[in-house]
Amino acid sequence: MSDWGTIPGLVRWSAERYAATEAVVEGRTRITYAELGARVERAAAACLASGVRVGDRVAVWAPNSLDWIVAALGAVSAGAVLVPLNTRFKGGEAADVLRRSGARLLFVTGTFLGTSYVASLRRAAGASDGAGHPLPGLPALRQVVVLSGDAPQGFLAWKDFLAGGEGVGSPELLCLASELDGGSLSDIIFTSGTTGRPKGAVITHEQTLRAYEIWADLAGLRTTDRYLIVNPFFHTFGYKAGVIACLMRGVTMIPQPVFNVDTALANIAAERVSVLPGPPSLHQSLLDHSSRGAHDLSALRLVVTGAAVVPLRLVERLRGELGIGTVLTAYGLSEAGGIVTMCRRGDDPSAIAATSGRAIPGTELKVVDAKGTPVPTGTPGEVLVRGFNVMRGYYEDPAATREVLSPDGWLRTGDVGVLDASGNLRITDRLKDMFIVGGFNAYPAEIEQLLGTHPDVADVAVIGVPDARLGEVGKAYVVRRPGSLLTSDDLIAWSRREMANYKVPRSVEFVQDLPRNASGKVVKGELRGRGS
Repeated sequence: MSDWGTIPGLVRWSAERYAATEAVVEGRTRITYAELGARVERAAAACLASGVRVGDRVAVWAPNSLDWIVAALGAVSAGAVLVPLNTRFKGGEAADVLRRSGARLLFVTGTFLGTSYVASLRRAAGASDGAGHPLPGLPALRQVVVLSGDAPQGFLAWKDFLAGGEGVGSPELLCLASELDGGSLSDIIFTSGTTGRPKGAVITHEQTLRAYEIWADLAGLRTTDRYLIVNPFFHTFGYKAGVIACLMRGVTMIPQPVFNVDTALANIAAERVSVLPGPPSLHQSLLDHSSRGAHDLSALRLVVTGAAVVPLRLVERLRGELGIGTVLTAYGLSEAGGIVTMCRRGDDPSAIAATSGRAIPGTELKVVDAKGTPVPTGTPGEVLVRGFNVMRGYYEDPAATREVLSPDGWLRTGDVGVLDASGNLRITDRLKDMFIVGGFNAYPAEIEQLLGTHPDVADVAVIGVPDARLGEVGKAYVVRRPGSLLTSDDLIAWSRREMANYKVPRSVEFVQDLPRNASGKVVKGELRGRGS
């Protein structure tokens, strides 16, 4: 592994190595790697001036943008542990993660997709009490910085926050850097589990750097590449296979805040984009768009996809219709740093479409039965992974950690898969019942928990059903409370107010009762058998 040591070390190295190379393009703003390094250093200085110390948690709740990159890397360069928040979260969901992580500082966007994030947080955690707490319901949170030109009372605007660090110099930052090493914590990625309670996967600097140097090597990322980053930065893959990998290779980053086909096509053509990772639904949308032919997409050379079943036809179309030389599939989860397996350049198209490739260097895979015994090649079982990329544990949740991490280091993924004779992994099912909506992981238990708070819902079960556009979407089976006149439209509209859009069930079926086994658990196989 290259001798970056830590993520701040990587930032400084890339600022020197690729100084004159274009680092980030955002609208009319274009900055070089040297300029990016200077901005990150300024943000790190402001974090120090605001009281952030090594090991403090700093959260970012904002869409993909240059400011996200600078704020996040600035916080990590100040020794903080990054806690990215899902931009689809409602105020209550964000407040829960902020509370449980003990975040000291929050960077938040202004208005995004018509929603004021500050207002939604105030509803969930109270308005400023005038005693130094911007959100009284989050006592550990000492400061909230709004990534815009101004901020409401009790909060700080981005430019004013940065101005606060002007008294902190480079020597202080370099001195701070000596307190960090590869084993220091770099981030906590919160991901829901079967209980519906978010759990934070704890990852170190060394794990991140090693994993995404491997990713960059296997993908064949080049210094001349221009990378449209549509995968959200709050997700391991968007941040690490995006920002971190680009820093390693001096790749130009073009962040896109939300996926829109027209915007993506325009960006690819105007910026000569060569690299476009994303879920299959993203690439399908590009291929099928009526105005695709009006855009020059000839610079595209590398696509990495996964997160769902990848149709062979999609791989063939990407290569044939768009002339993309390298199409790869991969599999990962936050608990394993976001990457477990990956196809290799030169693999047969059928292997790329049918599998997620082989274990990355430094990791082991096995597929086991319910007793933990390895099963023969070609036999489905639970996927276990062991290696340098496996998380240190769930943040302040030893019980949940023990459930998934064995004493000898094997991580239970909760996914059902099959290994072929060449070691390629094919994911066939999910023990956790998770389904994937347009690239976003949706967890039925969490959605059921939220739906269960509706006053007219007596019982509920959620499953994923096929969807032509998004891959899968949620369907809710609901038992109404006696006398309720709740309709499907009513519940879906309520859900849109209470939960992130990808979690919202697209259909509701009212039933007299839910099928349960002798132990009282819902038999979801029976619900799936009823069809979509």
